[in-house]
Amino acid sequence: MKKIRVLLVALLMAAGLGLVAPGPAQADPYCGLVWGSLAKAEPALSQAQVTGVRTGQHYCFDRLVIDLNGPVAGYTVRYVPQVLQDGSGLPVPLRGQAFLEVTVNAPAYDSSGNATYNPADKNELANVSGYQTFRQVAWAGSFEGYSSLGLGVRARLPFRVFTLAGPDAGSRLVIDVAHFW
Repeated sequence: MKKIRVLLVALLMAAGLGLVAPGPAQADPYCGLVWGSLAKAEPALSQAQVTGVRTGQHYCFDRLVIDLNGPVAGYTVRYVPQVLQDGSGLPVPLRGQAFLEVTVNAPAYDSSGNATYNPADKNELANVSGYQTFRQVAWAGSFEGYSSLGLGVRARLPFRVFTLAGPDAGSRLVIDVAHFW
């Protein structure tokens, strides 16, 4: 009994001195995000056409969604010093400190040349005022089977790109840009 008491006192003293305390907490990545800021691409060409562009907000990131009327087959998303218009090569003015060039390997017109996506305001595809990361979404054009957008963001932040099936026979190209590193 005396040994147990001595052991218990020694254990309590060690805990009091911090010898048996848990180690320091280690911070997880912001929201569990482990994305990077390097270019992301899938080289295939699509038989689908672009039909819409929309945005949304999440606790950890801002989201850009490009709707297509068939399966997404290819894309390139990368940070660039300046986004250029398809065909002409003229600069697309964008608000923000960093610029993502989003190219979908799909046209915004059908086989007869009729527009499948024709934004009312090419400089403001979506209202992103109040967004934490997005500053502007602008249309850069659709030329020779490729459609491009410029995404102005507040800084060069990590992003991810993925595709989702639906609705119906359509699909979506999704670009999430984190609020922080």
